[in-house]
Amino acid sequence: MEDDTKGGTDPCFAHLLVDGHPIDPVTARDVARFRRAERARLVAARALSPEQRERATATLIEGLNRTVDLEAGTTIAVYWPIRGEPDLRSWMSSAHSAGARILLPVVIEKKAPLEFRAWSPESRMTRGYWNILAPADGAACIPDIVVTPLVGVDEQLYRLGNGGGYYDRTLVRLEPRPRIIGVGFSGCLIPTIYPMPWDVPMSEVLLADGTHLE
Repeated sequence: MEDDTKGGTDPCFAHLLVDGHPIDPVTARDVARFRRAERARLVAARALSPEQRERATATLIEGLNRTVDLEAGTTIAVYWPIRGEPDLRSWMSSAHSAGARILLPVVIEKKAPLEFRAWSPESRMTRGYWNILAPADGAACIPDIVVTPLVGVDEQLYRLGNGGGYYDRTLVRLEPRPRIIGVGFSGCLIPTIYPMPWDVPMSEVLLADGTHLE
């Protein structure tokens, strides 16, 4: 191996890919640092009182009821809440009762796309990666609508999530592209997350102060 302390031309970073996208490592590092700091700030801001959380969740559910037609046969991917995310499980049950097919995301493998499996209030659940509950079995399904939690979101509707990149890896591969609805608490709207080539914007965003962005 050659001594890398010697002079010479700058190394080629063309081989540095994220999910198939070539990246500039300095830009990627700076964006990652910014997002990490914003993520920590916004997660800390979720420390709401039970009353505040109840009101915020009710507003989000009202927004979903206005914007999502719960027709029989519509397939909607939601999520099991973690880290103080909006808890939409009551809406999931209502949507299921109305005839919609509800799906939940399942992490099959680290740093790989998610799989969506059908859920009902009677589903057998198991704890997967990061101890998140998910349907224990069932075939993979393709959603018509994806309701995804926001840590933050920017003015172009790019989502700041928990940092694993699972939704972006998944959504970019779905054909046809589903309607993607981001839901989050008030105060999570920021000017930009500095989108990278692999980031997938939301179709629309609902926030707990009644904001609806399209």
